[in-house]
Amino acid sequence: MENNIKVHFLGAAGTVTGSKYLIDTGENKILVDCGLFQGLKELRLLNWDYLPVNVAEIDAVVLTHGHMDHTGYLPRLVKMGFKGPIHATRPTLEIAEIILRDSAKIQEEEAKRANQEGYSKHDPAEPLYDLKDAEQAIAHFNSMPEGDWMELFPDINIRFQYNGHIIGATFIEMDVLGKRFVFSGDIGRTEDLLMRPPKRPEKADVLFMESTYGNRLHPEEDLEEKLKEIIHNTYQRGGTLIIPSFAVERTQTLMYIIWKLQQQNAIPKMSLIMDSPMGANVLQVFNDNREWHKLTPKEYTGMCQSFRIVTSFKETWEIISDTKPKIVIAGSGMISGGRVLTYLQQYIGKLETTVLLAGFQAAGTRGRKLLEGADQVKIYGKHYPVEAEILNLEVLSAHADQAEMLDWMSDLEKAPERLFIIHGESEASAVFGTKIKERFGWKSEIPELYSIVDIPVEIE
Repeated sequence: MENNIKVHFLGAAGTVTGSKYLIDTGENKILVDCGLFQGLKELRLLNWDYLPVNVAEIDAVVLTHGHMDHTGYLPRLVKMGFKGPIHATRPTLEIAEIILRDSAKIQEEEAKRANQEGYSKHDPAEPLYDLKDAEQAIAHFNSMPEGDWMELFPDINIRFQYNGHIIGATFIEMDVLGKRFVFSGDIGRTEDLLMRPPKRPEKADVLFMESTYGNRLHPEEDLEEKLKEIIHNTYQRGGTLIIPSFAVERTQTLMYIIWKLQQQNAIPKMSLIMDSPMGANVLQVFNDNREWHKLTPKEYTGMCQSFRIVTSFKETWEIISDTKPKIVIAGSGMISGGRVLTYLQQYIGKLETTVLLAGFQAAGTRGRKLLEGADQVKIYGKHYPVEAEILNLEVLSAHADQAEMLDWMSDLEKAPERLFIIHGESEASAVFGTKIKERFGWKSEIPELYSIVDIPVEIE
């Protein structure tokens, strides 16, 4: 007898953020990832909408990794009536816990600031969710092993497979009524400073394939040489190097490289600052999950001791008042919030400043606008002229590029019955679909947001 599994594309379909995919077998409903939309205002507004499904009927959530665009919607989901478990690897849940608490705190603070200063058109401005909502979501967390098949429900088995990218990240294999569904999550680099190479799937009847960098190859730059040059140039101008950085993985990678350069006496002696409460918490996750990364205990201790790790907002202002050249790594990576905004308010109007963007900048974010040459930036309702040098260190990306993603798919024993290209801006997804056709001869499709697809299965 034939039946259909319904797939609901609730996010990261036709766009790069908000990953959410609901698998409905008729008996069970499983949500794969539960991310927040980021970037363009029309996307961010979607976070306030109720999902076009009955949230109370979702039996479980499974997470590929801890980034905001894969986990940041969880408090809203629980608020809407979700009562089931949230499964992921231990480091992913530890990262998600940090990110959700930080996100809730930032949203509470921004709503409070908007109400005090009157720059929101909403009266009163409210956070998308608060700390209490985040804690309620965290209470649903359940740790799963990496590499072992586990029964999720009768006729539904699941396996989390190491995927590089960030600590704890996996792709998810799900055997559902005899068909294998594979969710790529975000695929890491083949050669990464901190992470081991990603594992690869060998079978996929239905493949959900990310396409973040589906239309490009990462440059073949010498990362250490490039960073050394940027640091020297900024120092010679008597300026401050500000690196807006993702708290998970990117911050730790930057700390590691800069520490190595310092050990080699390859850069001038100057203050090294890491100003990200979330980044400091992630350092502890690295310490507690050593089997997930390549850092030795000596390297980990050395890089942590070489940086001033800021613990209070008062310290932030002490650092700003110090006029000597320095390197500041601060969240957030797309300049969408966090401590980096305070630094930019003070430094972006100075010619001697360098702002180094160190990863993917989603459309609509401040980081993307700076990357595209904006001559002013809006922070907390005020406009600041951009006089600083704006640079981009694309080679530092934790995302696989086009060639690495194609290689990741190359161990599949046969063509997937359905191949959905997701988690990419429209051009990147379209180009990647063409490349898949050229290399493997496989057909692919780019689903639209909120579309529903039927996958036929045989039931005895």
